Amino acid sequence: MTAVLPERPAALSVPLAGEHRTAGPCPCGTCAAAGTGAADLLARLATVPGGRTAVVAGDRTLTFDELRTEAAAFATRLAALGTGPESVVALCLPRGAGLVTAIIGTLTAGAAYLPVDPALPAERRRYLVEDSGADLVVTDGPAGSPAPGTRAVTLAGLTDVRDAAPVPYAPVPVTAGTLAYVIYTSGSTGRPKGVEIDRGAVSLLLRELEGAGAATGEARRVGWNASPSFDASVQQWVRLCRGDTLVMIDEETRRDPALLAALVDEQALTDLDITPSHADPLLDLLTPDGGPRPLTLLIGGEPVGPALWNRLAAAHASGLLRALNVYGPTECTVDATAAPIDRPGEPHIGTALPDFRALLLDGDLAPVEDGETGELYLAGPRVARGYRNRPGLTAERFVADPSGAPGGRMYRTGDRCRRLPDGRLVYLGRADGQIKLRGHRVELPEIEAALTRVDGVAEAAVILGEDAGGTPGLIAYHRGGDAAALRTALTAALPAYMVPAAYVAVDRFATTPSGKLDRAALPTRVEAPEEQAGTDGSTGSAEGLSGTAEELIARVWTQVLGAASIGPDDNFFKLGGHSLLAIKLVSRVRAELSVALPVKAVYANPRLRDLAAHIEGLTAAKDA
Repeated sequence: MTAVLPERPAALSVPLAGEHRTAGPCPCGTCAAAGTGAADLLARLATVPGGRTAVVAGDRTLTFDELRTEAAAFATRLAALGTGPESVVALCLPRGAGLVTAIIGTLTAGAAYLPVDPALPAERRRYLVEDSGADLVVTDGPAGSPAPGTRAVTLAGLTDVRDAAPVPYAPVPVTAGTLAYVIYTSGSTGRPKGVEIDRGAVSLLLRELEGAGAATGEARRVGWNASPSFDASVQQWVRLCRGDTLVMIDEETRRDPALLAALVDEQALTDLDITPSHADPLLDLLTPDGGPRPLTLLIGGEPVGPALWNRLAAAHASGLLRALNVYGPTECTVDATAAPIDRPGEPHIGTALPDFRALLLDGDLAPVEDGETGELYLAGPRVARGYRNRPGLTAERFVADPSGAPGGRMYRTGDRCRRLPDGRLVYLGRADGQIKLRGHRVELPEIEAALTRVDGVAEAAVILGEDAGGTPGLIAYHRGGDAAALRTALTAALPAYMVPAAYVAVDRFATTPSGKLDRAALPTRVEAPEEQAGTDGSTGSAEGLSGTAEELIARVWTQVLGAASIGPDDNFFKLGGHSLLAIKLVSRVRAELSVALPVKAVYANPRLRDLAAHIEGLTAAKDA
């Protein structure tokens, strides 16, 4: 079967793979990838020894032979349903062995995959499927498609090889320019936007990870830590194609540093991708009595602060681990720069990976001098095709490369950087309304748009602030509307990491002399969320606390949440708690009561009185 060339997005003048319009080399990124010698991912996967372990997911293990067998059956049945190159298959599947099979099977059929996290709100899932124009949705059960009108099939129906004739593993031929996946990122226009990445770019990513020392040696054991809805997951599953073993990390383990550290030991992980926010508490637990471990941490998703940088450098010097700071927007196929964290000093994002050029430009697209601040533009064969069905936005962010080959493009990242004399780049923050929060890319205008869609809200602004304990969090300022209703509406419409921790009602917003909203006038620190006044049913009062456990938990909540007063019926998450604060809470409880409280207990018992009762039960069991 021959791959079909995709239609060119209207906003692009760059030819697609194989569509040469001039003599000599084609200037497009996908053709450039095809000419670099980067073998297609699945060609490499096909040569991995069959008996080697491919996937470890809970109590299920797949060898490479088993993975290829299931992927071949999946691909054959997809093809029978009419999918092939340039088709988009939405994978609404939990993290597990089945998701890995579905990704490899979709690519084997020549199609592209769209990850749709089943944990997302229903409205968000429906939007992703409809906006992408997905041809098919694969689900884990009989729930059906998130979007009416889009056909749904079950994973079991596509992968069951019982009573079926063996199907050879024979990937559909594709070009470097064939679509590989679509991943949605937060959108500044109020809606998420789908980034289209081609096969050649993903193949180059794997080669460059190897060249940068981020994927070295034979038969590594790689933890899949990222949500499949985020591009960091691509960096993890591609490791299969070089013969590494993928160890799936479930949600409970991901958010509990003690469980994650135990998994690193139990599964003998050699590679783990992790955000700085989660690396910091994990580092306290990575001190095995048996000596140094061969662990490589790929740190990314948000800036590494000076304190963590120096801790990681010290861990490297001691032989405990090695760490790489990796940076890259989704629009550039995951990683574009890398920096070994091997010595203390000023944090930086390193230098561009070999197939990228990193340009620091001013507002007129002129290069800035070393040491001066400029906006980072990235050019190279791993720059995305563009935004799916967004020709205007594609033309705005993917611009002509004045210093590259004719027809070449570069991606405008919106990140401000300065270049050190030795070529390393120092990240200085954003030039727009995009932020990074706990490893997630968030466009503040998208949250503001969701707020203004709630009845009664006339105007809204969202900023990245912090609580009394200094923990970063989103603060929503709103004119009109009820705080509890706003939280309920946003929880139903947005991923959990985009739901503000605090809501502050204002009579009017301050404006600049030009009449625009003055964000600098909005306080970045909120001592206690307004729900403590009782708008969501919380008591906001310490009256009624009974017993040592309740009093201790109330005191710890006050410290962690920065709240003035905590009552027995208050809810940790409705008072602004989130995953990182839950980790802090568990750490305090463990330190003060010597109780091994798992993070999942906070999610299962968000009401103070219930959590206190749970802790009393653990204490009694320990003392028995």
